[in-house]
Amino acid sequence: MGIQKRGHNFALNATFAEVDAKNYDALYLPGGRAPEYLRLNEKVIEIIQHFAKADKPIASICHGPQLLTAAGVIEGKRVSAYPACQPEVKMAGAEYVELPMDGAITDGKLVTAPAWPAHPAMLKQFVALL
Repeated sequence: MGIQKRGHNFALNATFAEVDAKNYDALYLPGGRAPEYLRLNEKVIEIIQHFAKADKPIASICHGPQLLTAAGVIEGKRVSAYPACQPEVKMAGAEYVELPMDGAITDGKLVTAPAWPAHPAMLKQFVALL
């Protein structure tokens, strides 16, 4: 197992408990290892479910769809993700879409992509939904 590179440092201005999803227009779910752990947080799942039920734009990349599967919000959707997440996407009732690592797909208000090289394509599609 390789050594993982530390991510970026961000100044946090709210905790998940303090977030009121009604005050936000869209949701971006990054990838990496965080989704593996964040999907165990009930408040995170509630936030994701709010955005899905309210039909607000959601973007998710790499391992981010692990959060979507845990929230139960992708059934019937066409979803891309990091290839290792394919089984979870399928078990959640979505169609896994294999894309080039720089590709992205939009299904309704959901934009997903397989890995960081897809940020330009994913963000272009995400901004179009705003």
